[in-house]
Amino acid sequence: MTDPAVLARRVLPLIDLTSLTGQEDAELISALCRQARTPAGDVAAVCLYPRWAALAARELAGTPVAVAIVVNFPAGAADPQGARAETQQAVADGADEIDVVLPYGAWLAGDEPGALAVVEAARAATEPPRRLKVILETGRLVRPEVIRAAALGAIDAGADFVKTSTGKLEPGATPDAARAMLEAIAERDGAAGFKASGGVRSVAQAGEYLALADDILGPAWAAPATFRFGASGLLDDVLAALGERPEGADAGGY
Repeated sequence: MTDPAVLARRVLPLIDLTSLTGQEDAELISALCRQARTPAGDVAAVCLYPRWAALAARELAGTPVAVAIVVNFPAGAADPQGARAETQQAVADGADEIDVVLPYGAWLAGDEPGALAVVEAARAATEPPRRLKVILETGRLVRPEVIRAAALGAIDAGADFVKTSTGKLEPGATPDAARAMLEAIAERDGAAGFKASGGVRSVAQAGEYLALADDILGPAWAAPATFRFGASGLLDDVLAALGERPEGADAGGY
């Protein structure tokens, strides 16, 4: 069994510290940005609604912590022009990463090109080195073969990461969905990363997803450039395992 502190040290730099309750204010966002830089090390990113991009970019300027902004969120509209405009604004406001929702309703209705047009539009507005993460909403795609196909489509459309969930619908992340996505990534020779989001709240849960990644893509694969956890409560458990007292905002609900 892996020592919890050892696992927690592995998890910490993979966290996208998330606040998407819709009740945020400037004070909470500033506190969240401070919380992202812990005594034990920095998280990978903070993940926020578009209105907070500029503030987070100012708060985190000169730090290694990225600003990740959700677009086409959470409903996943089949609106490429809207997704592109929203992405362009987020990038202009200082976003380093864009988390765009795949139009999963369109995908399930058989309109894969229409769904992927949103990914392509967001990609066009997210020039490297900025990263594009595509949220599949696996709890709605349900079947592993459907999840795998959507992951492959997103990767081929330019995704730097494929992500399980918005965190707004149940179920969120599940090991079965993660396996389907990681297998799709392996099929594309590791061309994209993986992000588990929606319900990952403990170091032990995080360890299950890392074990899957280690098994499918190799023990050296999971790193901040290839693997993330989108979470609000996970950081508290990580810091507790490391003997640190959590500070800052309670993001809640993701």
